[in-house]
Amino acid sequence: MHASSESSATPLTPETPYTHEQAAASAELQPTTDRDNGYRWTALSVTTVGALLASIQGSALLIALPAILVELQASFFTIMWTLMGYLLVLTVLTPIVGRLADIWGRKRLYNSGFLLFAIGSLVAGLAQPAFHGADLVAGRLIQGVGAALLMTNSTAIVTDAFRKGEVGLGLGINQIAGAAGFLIGPIIGGLLTEWSWRWVFLFNVPLATFGTLWGIWRLREPVRPARQTPIDWAGGLTLALGLFGTLLALTMVAFPLLGESATLAILVMGLVSLLVFALLEPRVQAPIVQLQLFRERLFAMASLSGLLNGIARGAVLFLLIFFLQGPYGKDPLTAGLMLAPFGAAFMIIGPLSGRLSDHIGSRILTPIGLAVSALGLLGLTTITPSTPFWLLSLYMALMGGGSGFFVSPNTNAIMSSVPAHQRGAAAGLLGMLNNTGQMLSIAIVFPLALKGVPMGAVMQVFIYGGGMGQFPSALATFMHGLHAAFLVSFALSLAAMLVAALRPSHR
Repeated sequence: MHASSESSATPLTPETPYTHEQAAASAELQPTTDRDNGYRWTALSVTTVGALLASIQGSALLIALPAILVELQASFFTIMWTLMGYLLVLTVLTPIVGRLADIWGRKRLYNSGFLLFAIGSLVAGLAQPAFHGADLVAGRLIQGVGAALLMTNSTAIVTDAFRKGEVGLGLGINQIAGAAGFLIGPIIGGLLTEWSWRWVFLFNVPLATFGTLWGIWRLREPVRPARQTPIDWAGGLTLALGLFGTLLALTMVAFPLLGESATLAILVMGLVSLLVFALLEPRVQAPIVQLQLFRERLFAMASLSGLLNGIARGAVLFLLIFFLQGPYGKDPLTAGLMLAPFGAAFMIIGPLSGRLSDHIGSRILTPIGLAVSALGLLGLTTITPSTPFWLLSLYMALMGGGSGFFVSPNTNAIMSSVPAHQRGAAAGLLGMLNNTGQMLSIAIVFPLALKGVPMGAVMQVFIYGGGMGQFPSALATFMHGLHAAFLVSFALSLAAMLVAALRPSHR
């Protein structure tokens, strides 16, 4: 690999003058033979551990919730914060982490993510009944910080390590770990919960410790960090407060756990912070968010289609969990295992579409993937408690396969459209938009699905499963809302498909 193929920056020597304007432009791929000597596979192995860790934790935790609720004497509010707090922290921090990775280097931040994930897992796993779940939430928030460091940097690390023309392959293979973790998470969660729910968290500690040591030993910095670039702390703070307040308030629409006045105050705080951020950033010499990336039409269109896809399918798996544990009458472990068709299709199709995007680009693949996913969502608008599982599996496989067909080529297009010294920022924006889409999805479709359903029924179904026999009057209401929510997701997926089809070519 030659540095000129990735960046037009002039090589620096230690004596080269370094101005703020030159800092970003001078960051370059260091001329090494790492890729030819197999470093790309080493980097992929490190990022695979991180992807596997995060995905196993997510699906395994759903199985452990009933045991956690009972032993810690926690409220439904605490349980929801255990789930949503993690995602909220992840969303808020990804754009900031991405920019810091370009300045400080990806390796140190990625390894710090492993370490924080281990600490958060330890705190959560040792939670005590005396705190009624408050220490569990604290552990999950620390996990969210670690996950932001891991997930944001992993995309940039894989892109740095693979040659142009092979990036889709690397990103596609990395998806296998995420899908595999999603598949085996319920099994691991069920087995560990039989022993103790604490091991669902403590199980992460040795894995994260291994990942930290493996990353310190094997990861390198192919891209020279722009360490002289000043850090836009004001922009980072206002963006974090803005995203936190706005997304938290919107989440409260789906789960009204706070009063209306408190939710409104949080929303105002978030919107004001975003307004201050928008006024400050154009005046900053080195902004925390590289908004100029959106001037590139491919980057802008791919990011928008990714956001719309996140809104379309972000809450679908949660809705399916509600359906399987409610109208379908399954317990949490069985419901988790029944989601396997989605993860299996995603795992099979993702690497193939990623590799294919290296040869023919993303312009054809991404709208096809979104169309297939939309067909699956349209099928889900027709499900009933008597729908045979093979048909439900077909709809889930269409949705998972379509998502796999979309995600790798779309990520490839985004990461390949930016210079090497801005890949961290690009990965941060990508992560922020994807996670924002998921949280907006929850805020949009959950009120549709759960309107008129008693909170007691929601808690019973989501935590324990086993059907809605105790709430027979709520069944018809829930099914009507569920169909409406899937129909909205279908329409959003079609909108994402249209945007993806209008993007310029990418090879």
